Amino acid sequence: MKSLDDLSVAGSTVLVRSDFNVPLADGPDGTRVITDDGRIQAGLPTINDLRNAGAKVVIVAHLGRPKGEPKPEYSLAPVAARLSELLGINVPLAADVTGPQARELIANMNAGDVVLLENIRYDKREDSKNVEDRKALASELAELADFYVSDGFGVVHREQASVTDVARLLPSAAGRLVHKEASVFSKILSDPARPFVVILGGSKVSDKLGVIGNLLGRVDRLLIGGGMAYTFLAAQGLEVGNSLLEADQIDVVRGFIEQAKERGVELLLPVDFVIADAFAPDANTTIVSADAIPAGWQGLDIGPMTRELFASRIADAGTVVWNGPMGVFEMEAFAHGTKAVAIAMTNSSAMTVIGGGDSAAAVRILDVDESKFSHISTGGGASLEFLEGKTLPGIAILEEN
Repeated sequence: MKSLDDLSVAGSTVLVRSDFNVPLADGPDGTRVITDDGRIQAGLPTINDLRNAGAKVVIVAHLGRPKGEPKPEYSLAPVAARLSELLGINVPLAADVTGPQARELIANMNAGDVVLLENIRYDKREDSKNVEDRKALASELAELADFYVSDGFGVVHREQASVTDVARLLPSAAGRLVHKEASVFSKILSDPARPFVVILGGSKVSDKLGVIGNLLGRVDRLLIGGGMAYTFLAAQGLEVGNSLLEADQIDVVRGFIEQAKERGVELLLPVDFVIADAFAPDANTTIVSADAIPAGWQGLDIGPMTRELFASRIADAGTVVWNGPMGVFEMEAFAHGTKAVAIAMTNSSAMTVIGGGDSAAAVRILDVDESKFSHISTGGGASLEFLEGKTLPGIAILEEN
């Protein structure tokens, strides 16, 4: 897979596919405000390296799900403003994707300039199931540039015009971010330092069936928390009260438990929980052992004994991968388990990787030092599919080229 170093871009126009799908909130003056610019920050090395090499940088990105039509709440205007601040230059936003204004702005660019195209998902051809529609949009994008750089790891698991189709039409390479993400996850799956520990949380077992199935033959320890833990408890015959439960996955989970035993994988479940009498920040709470969740109550976080147990299994690891929070971290009363896992990882000498999504968001919200992790992925869905062992179309096309 080619990197930026393999391209001679001086004086050329480079189309960069970035992932700037950042969270927004309404500001005091009614404008949309970025609440976490982590994905924009992650894209800066590629943009700056291209600028320093004398390229004209045209960025294509998406925000939200506008479903193929322009919607003001999904405009990339806040991203253009933040990019301008971070780069110290004016980054104009084209009002269209491949239309007259985009072409005019690009025609007037000088070396080192950056232009951001409006939300690519305003064009319904971007993720159309009709291959010819995608190809048509990709052809229009390819006309705007001399090279293509893939730097949006959060979308490389998608077959989309700006991810796969345009890469077939221009000399292509992986940006700094995509190259790093692919290298990290490839190493994790092919040659992890051991003990190899994976921590899985989040709400649903069904979201991570493929990950568990693929990792059981690779890991030394599998730590299960979050909402998915209650299905594992139910599979062992325990009562879980009103806790989140996927009853239709109980048999599948029993199979995973048996596989873990057969393969010698240490499968750790929570031994205690913080439970509540309602799903609310001000609910009544108490701590109970895993076999004592009463009717009418629900588990919303792992308990203090589990936090210590999980930390002990992280402490001597060689590689730790974490995907999914341990509880409802958005509510302060149920954030302690998630933060404890994050802190345990920062205290470890292992290679520590956070698989994007809610886990990455939790680290920022809970004010854990991001620099203490070896890698924080920008793509929750992409990292999960990588861990499942799936072929990611946006990576495969770069390897083909």
